[in-house]
Amino acid sequence: MSRALPDLPPLREVIARHGLNANKALGQNFLLDGQLLDRIARIPGDLDGRTVYEVGPGPGGLTRALLGAGASVVAVERDDRCLPALEELNQASGGRLRVISADAMKIDERAEAGDGAHIASNLPYNVGTALFVRWMTLDAWPPWWRSLTLMFQKEVAERIVAKPGTAAYGRLAVLAQWRATPSIAMNVHRSAFVPPPKVMSAIVHVVPAAQPEGASMGAMERLTAAAFGQRRKMLRQSLKAVKGAVEALAAVGIDPERRAETMTVDEFVALARALEA
Repeated sequence: MSRALPDLPPLREVIARHGLNANKALGQNFLLDGQLLDRIARIPGDLDGRTVYEVGPGPGGLTRALLGAGASVVAVERDDRCLPALEELNQASGGRLRVISADAMKIDERAEAGDGAHIASNLPYNVGTALFVRWMTLDAWPPWWRSLTLMFQKEVAERIVAKPGTAAYGRLAVLAQWRATPSIAMNVHRSAFVPPPKVMSAIVHVVPAAQPEGASMGAMERLTAAAFGQRRKMLRQSLKAVKGAVEALAAVGIDPERRAETMTVDEFVALARALEA
């Protein structure tokens, strides 16, 4: 169930009134198309009465759509210029928006948003991958978040959902897929942004899955970092940096002359189990 907001001025007018020209140093590119933003807000499913954690709301385009879908939003914004515009949106929503003026890389999201929150964001390009890796490499699993709905450069989105044997397949794909289900929910043309970025974008949706028994996040990180850190080398060479990993290859029947990009996610999990056993 959506909760209609009062008539709000167009985002272009808000940007002009508050002097919110996109800051390149902060990786800002604003989405202004209300229908597109509403489509993004529908990707996580029913948000009525739910909490959504948003990073980098800027002038509040996606925030409007999330509030309109019935969510309460906890937003982190480091650009102080945006705070007055976001406060106007908070008042229009009846107090369902809480804005934290901070660097998203330096706060405790779980403490701010609470367990079971959805994360939805048009991520600033300069911190998007780092935040994604942070959310995907939590030791505690299932995670505190219920789903991720995130805007990335299309190239990064393709790396997250890549399959073995493809050029895009690497550490990011394994870390995203071994205990979660990521998918590209929609592509977004560069012309939809103000200012238009040089690259195309895509929305990635991630839902947590069960963590395979006997494999830890620490083991998966060590193996993928070593294997893909020297991806042109055979596994018997690239995995020498991880104690016991070469012996574990033999234990699970993986040819040590293969290369990392040929290994499936399940094979990395099997290798992690053998390493820890």
